[in-house]
This record gives sequence, C-alpha cells and structure tokens, in this order.
Amino acid sequence: MSRRSDRKKAERADRMAEERARKALLSGHPVDPGGDPARSGTHGPTHDKNKKNPKRPYVPPRGWYGVGGGRVGYLDPPTMWRATTVQACGMWPFAAGSGSPMTGVPLGQHLFTGATVCGDPLNWFTRARYISNPSLFMLGMPGLGKSTLVNRMLIGLAATGVVPLVLGDLKPDYADTVRALGGQVISIGRGRGGINVLDPGAMGAAAARIGGEAGEVLKAETHGRVLNMVAALVTIVRGRPMDDHEQSVLSAVLHHLREHTPPGRAPLLPDLLRVLTEGPDRVRAVTLDRGSDTRYRDAVDPLHRSLLGILDGPLGDTFASETSTRIDPDAPAVCIDISGIGEADTQLTAAAMLAAWSDGLGTVAASHALADAGLTPRRWFFTVLDELWRPLRAASGIVDRIDALTRLNRSLGLGDAKITHTLKDAEALGTDSDRAKARGFVERAGMVVCAGLPRAEMEELGKVVGLSRREIELVSSWSSPPGWGGSGEHEEPPGRGRFLIKVGGRPGIPIKVAITDAERHLHNTNTRWTPNETAVEQALALEQTVAHTAAQVRQAHERGTGRWTA
Repeated sequence: MSRRSDRKKAERADRMAEERARKALLSGHPVDPGGDPARSGTHGPTHDKNKKNPKRPYVPPRGWYGVGGGRVGYLDPPTMWRATTVQACGMWPFAAGSGSPMTGVPLGQHLFTGATVCGDPLNWFTRARYISNPSLFMLGMPGLGKSTLVNRMLIGLAATGVVPLVLGDLKPDYADTVRALGGQVISIGRGRGGINVLDPGAMGAAAARIGGEAGEVLKAETHGRVLNMVAALVTIVRGRPMDDHEQSVLSAVLHHLREHTPPGRAPLLPDLLRVLTEGPDRVRAVTLDRGSDTRYRDAVDPLHRSLLGILDGPLGDTFASETSTRIDPDAPAVCIDISGIGEADTQLTAAAMLAAWSDGLGTVAASHALADAGLTPRRWFFTVLDELWRPLRAASGIVDRIDALTRLNRSLGLGDAKITHTLKDAEALGTDSDRAKARGFVERAGMVVCAGLPRAEMEELGKVVGLSRREIELVSSWSSPPGWGGSGEHEEPPGRGRFLIKVGGRPGIPIKVAITDAERHLHNTNTRWTPNETAVEQALALEQTVAHTAAQVRQAHERGTGRWTA
C-alpha cells in the first residue's frame, strides 16, 4: 500500500509541475515550478535584462502527458538480490548452451560467446573427468574439416608427450604432420610394403624381455591378437565370419607354430598352411577326427581353401611375407600410410587397416606391459581411425573385429578418435547385429563431435546422443552449400570449421576452428585439385614447415620436455 500511495503522490506532483510550466510558457516567463532557480528557464539566480539569454522551457523528468509527449510510466525499483552463477543458474536469461572448457588442446572459439574452447579425449578423461571413456566419435559431411580438427588434437597432444598413432591413413591426411613431429611413416600396399599378421611384433619382444608370469600373460594376449587378425582376413575373403570349430583349429595351429618356430623368426602364412597339411596331433585333436584322415580333411578343408584364397588372391602380396618395416616403440608419432591402395580394392583396404590396427594396438599393449614391469617410462597414446566406413563395408562381420580391437582403450591408456560421415554408414551393413554393434561405437564414445549434417541425419543421431531442437537446427544449417558467388571468388561452405561437441546429456558446445598457416601446409586434403604452379609453391612451403617443426621438436626433447612427459 505504501508503494502505491507513493506512486500516486509522485504522479500528482508531476501533473501540478506540468500545469505550472504550461502557464509560465503562456505568460512568457518560464520559471521553475518548484521555485528552484537552478531549474528555471535561466541559468543562475538572477537575470540581466540587457543580455539576450535564451529561455528554455522546463521539461518534466518523465516527459509530457499526451500524444507525442514522450511520457514514461512510473516503475517501482526492483528488489536486488546477489548470488553466484552456480546458485542462480536457472535465473540466468542465457541458459541455452554450456560453458567453455579450458582443459586440453585449444580447439577454437565458442561460436556465440567467442570464448576459447579446449578439449580432447585424453585430457577430458584424465584431468577434467568430464567423460568416462577416452574416445571420440566424429560425424560430418565431406569437406567440412573433420580431419583438420583431429589433426589439431594430434599436434596438441604430441606437444604434451602423448604418442599419436594413425593406424591406416587412407588419403593420406596425417603423414606430413607425423613427419613434422619427427615420427615414423610406414607405407603399406602392393609393391610398397607388407605386414606379417603372424608376427607377434612388439608384444612378443616385450614378453621375452619381461619374462616370468607377466611375460606368459603377455604371450597369451599376443596369441589372441594374432588369432583375431587371421580370422579377420578369412572373414574378408569369405564375406562371412568363421565357424567356431574353425577358430579352434586355427588356435591349435598357431600354438603349434609358436612352439616349433626357431627363436628370432616369426612364422608366415605359408607355414600355417603347411601345418594344416601335415595335421599334427594337437591340431587333429580339436577336429574330432578319431583317427580318420577323411574326417580331418572334411574339418580343415574349408579353412585351408580360405587361407589359400588369402595367399593366391588380392591379399597375398601384402600379407604373405615378412613385415617390411616394424613399428618403432620409441617413435614420438607413427603413421601407417595405406593411401597407395586403390579406392575400388575394398578387401585389401579393410585387411590393411585391420592389420595396422592390430599391430599398432599391440605396440601400445607392449609399452604398458614394460612400464608396469618398471622397465620403461609410462606413455599414453592417441589413435586416429579415419574413414571408418570403408572397412565397415568390406565384409560381413568385420565390425566384430573392429570392436574387439578398439574396445579396451580405457584399460590400455589409449585414447581414440573414430571418424566417418553419417550414421547411415552403419545402416549399410549386411546384418542387424552388425548394424547394432556399429551404432554402439557412437553410444560408447565419451565425446561426440558433429560437423554439418542433414536434418534427417541429425534427427536420427538425436535418438542416440540426445540433441535439442536448437542443436539439430544449428548443425543442419552447417550442411548447406556455399552461395552463388557473383564475383567468381571462392566461397567456403557455411559449415566449414564449425563443430558441435556433445558429452552425455550436457548442452552441446558449438565452436569455430580457424587453422594456422602451418596447419594449412601440413594438412591439405584437396592436393589433387591444386593447379601445377600452386602445387609447387605448396610443396616448397610444406618442406619448410616440416623442417621448422622437426627442429622445434628436437629442441624440446633436448630441453627435457619431450615425449616422456605423460
């Protein structure tokens, strides 16, 4: 009641003041209605009639009444309260969206606030504790910068001592970056190099170095990894998974080879065929031949034919001989380049990617086993699995092998980034079980990053990760093509360099990534569309960038801030 009466008194006083001002104007002597000389039409306590002073009328503080008078209504002063953003977060008018994390690799700027956004799967898992699984799944249309963002994470993590592993570079997108970091680039393909899938590699060497019970455990894990890899090759050749009894036969053959192969030499696929032909007792026991050679041949012949198909088919040149170049366990970064394999050769592409993943993840397991034994320092790893759709479509059941190779990243001190275009890459698989397992890659990912995607795809993705209507509209707008440039100048798509980071049920973080000149030289995915003159200039700039970056890496290692700081 007191406020209402105060308001009425103030309005009544204003009306009286306006009435006095009007009368003063009509009489030609405007004076302050309240009698205050300072508010009168003249400035000062007295008037000099000989001086021509302009006489300004009095204007009420809240304007005149009536049309065009600029009258402002009387407002009660609001009650003021003070609270932190945590206590009063629901009262903040800009509640949509989330904050800008500052832990991890600097990625870019928040699309709306301009604040710096940092993040990567390893730092968000180890330091910030934002996610429970150090993995990233990225989706987006081609040409919008997916590989560029992951390349930035790779460079930033390498600067902190994490070892990047690009296990199957298809274009290649990361080979130049790995060279600039002083890492190892291994080429795989016909006439380029091969991988012996029966070679225990770094895991076998670590098991022999550790010895004892821990060494035997590592040997058993090595056996399982080799078994999975050979089974994956058979799956690719057949177009369907192996039968359970065939895996038992294959396991027995591998055990026999390990026991009868001289030290320092790794068995080859032809040796595996030789053991099947000979039929030792250990192998015959799992076939239930009961002393009948016919029963034995009936049990092993389908597997024998599939292995012959590997050696004499499109995979033989790459997997039938010794490993051309082994992964260096001490390298600061590793890239296995399979860009020499043709686009149409889906079987060899899938086999090379799986072999590279198996060898690379085996190196990770060996490094941690040595660290657990106190023989080497602890290191963390970050794997990049780009163009995931290509191995997924190579053969039925291949998703089981990818799942087996990548599921243990949390216990292995390993972060990973899987990159593909849309969820429809999983829907194109042959069986319902494969499609469900491939969708599980997205569900289990700690971070999901979306570049531009069509609305229908975003609606489908929203069922998996939980997207708001505003987030769906925002990301869908990034999939639009560039405008019709009238000047003939190159215009980038509106969604290039824009990403939405989703973590669980939290609001997404929209960011814009602006790459540096060094990144532009190291990571150009459109080299085949570059004119000759420009290509020469870019090659010279790339050579200078690689040399400069390699020199910086060497200096950092000499100062003691190199790859061992995990």
